[in-house]
Amino acid sequence: MPERKTQYPRRAVLRAGGRLITAAAATALGPRFAHAAGYPERPIRIIVPFAPAGPTDIMGRILARHLGEALGGTAVVENRPGAGGNIGIGIAAHAEPDGYTLLVTSSAYVVNPSLYAKIPYDPTKDFAAIAELGTSPNVILVDPKLGVNTIAELIARAKANPDELNYASPGIGTTPHLSGELFKIICGINITHVPFSGAGPAIQAILTGTTQVAFAALPPAHPQIESGALKALAVTGEHRWFDLPEVPTMVELGYKDFVSDTFQGFLAPANTPAAVVALLASKSIEILKRTDIAEQLRNDGFEVIANGPDGMRKRIADEVAKWRDVIAKAGIKPV
Repeated sequence: MPERKTQYPRRAVLRAGGRLITAAAATALGPRFAHAAGYPERPIRIIVPFAPAGPTDIMGRILARHLGEALGGTAVVENRPGAGGNIGIGIAAHAEPDGYTLLVTSSAYVVNPSLYAKIPYDPTKDFAAIAELGTSPNVILVDPKLGVNTIAELIARAKANPDELNYASPGIGTTPHLSGELFKIICGINITHVPFSGAGPAIQAILTGTTQVAFAALPPAHPQIESGALKALAVTGEHRWFDLPEVPTMVELGYKDFVSDTFQGFLAPANTPAAVVALLASKSIEILKRTDIAEQLRNDGFEVIANGPDGMRKRIADEVAKWRDVIAKAGIKPV
């Protein structure tokens, strides 16, 4: 009898061929490809390069909790503070690029390349951008007992009494410090910078009269503004803060381009599988766009941005250049 030929439906043949191609691609690309398909298989570590309870830690913990749930796994924050954020950022930069060590960082990421003579990472080469999470405006504060109620009055006071005033910041190279230096340059005044070891000590300094002025990120200052213990003269964001409608922006007051906020970004070590980066970007943006999460972050002093990798890369490029210029003009020497 002649051999009988078996007929296979064309669709089944195509499906089988597709499976063979996928398997071949996985073999060619090695274990990372297969690993990404089942991601995550173990807890994800999110490094925050600052101490607990600061703005970046708050953002990191909110993201970690909800990201773990969204991925069907666990994400935990690991605080690795020191050297203005360089220690934690460096640890993340040199971690295995497998999607299990990630970084939530602040504007220190773009400031430090100009602030330090040597840093343990390259801001454009050592990380893959995942998402631009949010920003917090900085705020210019005075002790109410100073008798200064507007930015114009603060400038007039500083010009009439050179070297009388000093201002607190959370530390050298923070965006509040650089906002203070930019303020001095633009306004042609001299007020003495007094750096502290974080936002809490800087706020405490103006509350106790150690300084008369402070430049600070909004989240830690917000309760003191609401209580009347401190007076906010201006915010340095693009627009007024939603529950401080009486506090103007520096741009509104005539200081064009005086926008200085503290951003939080989400990054992975360079060469993390593209599929993992895309998944993390998608899930983190979904989380940030949830009404309950956006409201929680807003109440904590953050404006949600929720941009993907392209937005994060653009912010990095723009702000590395911006802060390099401010640091040079302020005469701040790399340490």
